[in-house]
Amino acid sequence: MTTLNQDIKKKLSNLNVLEKIIAINLVIFLLALILRMNFTWFELPSDFSKFILKPWTIISYAFLHYDFFHLLFNMLWLYFLGRMFLNLFSTKMALNVYFLGAISGGLLFMLCYTLFPSVFGGYSKLLGASAAVRALLIFLCAYMPNQEMRFFTFNIKLWYIGAAIVVLDVLGVFTGISNQETGNAGGNLAHLGGAFLGYFYAKQLTKGKDIGKGFEKFMDSIASLFKASKKVPLKTVHKNKSKVGGYTKADFNEFNNQKKIDVILDKISKSGYDSLTSEEKEFLFRAGK
Repeated sequence: MTTLNQDIKKKLSNLNVLEKIIAINLVIFLLALILRMNFTWFELPSDFSKFILKPWTIISYAFLHYDFFHLLFNMLWLYFLGRMFLNLFSTKMALNVYFLGAISGGLLFMLCYTLFPSVFGGYSKLLGASAAVRALLIFLCAYMPNQEMRFFTFNIKLWYIGAAIVVLDVLGVFTGISNQETGNAGGNLAHLGGAFLGYFYAKQLTKGKDIGKGFEKFMDSIASLFKASKKVPLKTVHKNKSKVGGYTKADFNEFNNQKKIDVILDKISKSGYDSLTSEEKEFLFRAGK
């Protein structure tokens, strides 16, 4: 039993942060299936007055899936998007986009149901990671719109994929309104909320503004409450502004574009996106276009 526990811990430690989120979603799904119960205390209500009594649901709803295919498609998207995202950006930025996407999706869901109850059919509940996953997807589509992905036998630009998915979500809202018994207007509203967050986050980042920093500090402060305080000596870190990706500017300029991109991505994988100099960020942004 001890060996099994060690194996599980080792495998979990090798997962990236988004793969760990996938694992948590899977465990919660299996618990709901085994116990034959819905975790209603963690579902996001459309009524603000009920949400105030359960404020944690603005995030907890994104970990709930009662339908296998709902879980499967969300987690497949999250797996592939996560690998792409973490090759370019830091773990903390991935979490910022993911959870802010979930929050934005939940807020738009509640806002529309509160302002237009006759249109959306009154009280409803929201669950699933779709809004958070949409945020990651649209972030990538907006940050490097001209990046191409292989789709069967041809290449397609990311912004085409993002635009098509947003159009489908908009149509899903209207279909859900017209057929409230079988439609999913609330879910599609959440998708659009997550998509908006991803788009806005990416566009601000291209201007040098990381809008997730405040949320990141808030989450760090919460995490610090659960950590034992340790006094460590302060270290001063000096960035070498005269180098690009660890190479002198003269050496870096000798590389071809692909080599330059590989050098910068390697630095991101080791030290995170925030370790890049403004020149490195600018080059990566131009390469994404």
